[in-house]
Amino acid sequence: MSYFGKMEESLSELDSEIGSLIANELGRQRTHIELIASENFVPRAIMEAMGSVLTNKYAEGYPHKKYYGGCEFVERIEEIAIERAKKLFGADHANVQPHSGSTANQAVYFSVMKPGDTMLAMRLDHGGHLSHGHPINFTGIMYKIVQYGVNRETEMIDYDEVARLAHEDPPRVIVAGASAYPRKIDFARFRAIADEVGAILVTDMAHIAGLVAAGVHENPMPYSHFVTSTTHKTLRGPRGAFVLCTERYAKDLDRTVFPGVQGGPLLPALAAKATCFKLAMEPDFKEYCEQILKNAAAMSKALADRGFRIVSGGTDNHLMLVDLRPKEITGKAAEALLGEAGITANKNAIPFDPEKPMITSGVRLGVAAVTTRGMKEEQMTIIADAIDEVLSSPDDANLRKAVRGRMAELSSEYPLYESLT
Repeated sequence: MSYFGKMEESLSELDSEIGSLIANELGRQRTHIELIASENFVPRAIMEAMGSVLTNKYAEGYPHKKYYGGCEFVERIEEIAIERAKKLFGADHANVQPHSGSTANQAVYFSVMKPGDTMLAMRLDHGGHLSHGHPINFTGIMYKIVQYGVNRETEMIDYDEVARLAHEDPPRVIVAGASAYPRKIDFARFRAIADEVGAILVTDMAHIAGLVAAGVHENPMPYSHFVTSTTHKTLRGPRGAFVLCTERYAKDLDRTVFPGVQGGPLLPALAAKATCFKLAMEPDFKEYCEQILKNAAAMSKALADRGFRIVSGGTDNHLMLVDLRPKEITGKAAEALLGEAGITANKNAIPFDPEKPMITSGVRLGVAAVTTRGMKEEQMTIIADAIDEVLSSPDDANLRKAVRGRMAELSSEYPLYESLT
């Protein structure tokens, strides 16, 4: 007697409620303009890996040191992912098992820090990340956090301040990298400061990993003891993460990832990471990343021309922070209004923001997803026009409805997942 039963049914047959919600999400992605800087559209091959039979397998441990039998194929998948990550970013060692960027950061911190040690990292409200020392995050609970920010006038990282803080209270770890910083980061300067005070430099390149892989942004690996990253932003891979490090820290890192902070790796994601690294080595990936930079610059200029204030005066990567105060609207209100108009964005604090964190004075906009769809500078201007229309007339629901129709029409010119239902 077989107990397979409903296991052969499709999702729409087995759970139509969830199936219909996923179908609705597909429809939303197809018709909306996606400007959330941490999101992208993955290739069909990535989704195939994520929905594969690998979800049936457990594989605690590392290749050829697994705690389960039947791992001969998944071990090879992991080895390929490791080899590709090392080659792509020029690293001595790679661990591709972390489930998320925060877990990747946790593994690094646990590898080299003890509770109470000092960490120097970027303030969340100036562009950093929760896992860089926010008080409610595990980092803020476990470690002594000293935070640097941006210069009030330039709104760029104040490296003199970083050096001063590092010398005043020498940290065990210095964290470079951000989640909402539109400018290039001087990794060489960070490493020089770290060396001056005997600190370990950890670079979180989650947002810029694709740009780094394509060679259109400086690679932090030659300057860093550890580099952490997600795979689902500009790198255009599955939701997951990885860590790179110098050979000196390889064994400590691996022990900390497993069994330190995780059990078995998510094998479908691991296979998808391997594929994403492969795709990032292709010539057209560099073309895509070059277009990201062009599109970001074009959107930044177009918004500035329409009276928006761009934090730091522009962007060097895939994202920009927009100060909405000249338009007399908050980030929270702008996010909702743009959503009604078919433009997905997220509210975000700007440096020295007078508003509360859940209100904010700005929005963060990213162009990786629209670039993946094939849009170029001309379309960035069209989108900027739409943003300006909506936020300049916040009480006009009919205008938002009209803009929503135009954004859906624009989206239809750049089809997404046509073969999916």
